[in-house]
Amino acid sequence: MEHYFETERLIIRNFQDSDLNSFHAYRNDPEVAKYQGWKLPLSLDRAQDFIERVKTIPLGLLGEHYQLAIEIKKTGEMIGDVAYWSTVNDARLIMIGYSIASPHWMQGYASEATTRLLDFIFYDLQAHRVSADCDTNNTGSYRLLEKLGFRREAHFRESFWMDTYWGDEYYYGILDREWKARRQGVESASAD
Repeated sequence: MEHYFETERLIIRNFQDSDLNSFHAYRNDPEVAKYQGWKLPLSLDRAQDFIERVKTIPLGLLGEHYQLAIEIKKTGEMIGDVAYWSTVNDARLIMIGYSIASPHWMQGYASEATTRLLDFIFYDLQAHRVSADCDTNNTGSYRLLEKLGFRREAHFRESFWMDTYWGDEYYYGILDREWKARRQGVESASAD
């Protein structure tokens, strides 16, 4: 399944072979990996295998992990990724994730890309609920989720191993009707 979405500044699309160097670089950045579940270093071969696998996954497989590249329209530079996956039991229950290369932090790219991803998930895939989790120390991530209207639903203490310590995580959720009401409010406000 080909994914291709545009926002004002971004293109969100399937990974392609030309993304290898950018993907490999930001996935090996200790600042980007700090609160993520992947191990460093990521070899070039493993990065290439990952891109090869995610670029052709057919849409609609329960439990499958869809990873999409984020590209800046103006420059064509690939700067990160967004991901979504359904639970194994119900395609209407979806989790999301996102990563942005550190030179592009604090520019609104994660918010812009995640907003477009959520529109796709709720309007096109007709999901009922989207969830996300993040390390409690990852201030940028939980602020993004809250800005997008996610509700913090849980705080799990020492719930995952981070190579040298047990990490805490926040768990967030938003329902389709909440997202649609929020988007309708945004569209109404911009029309005024």
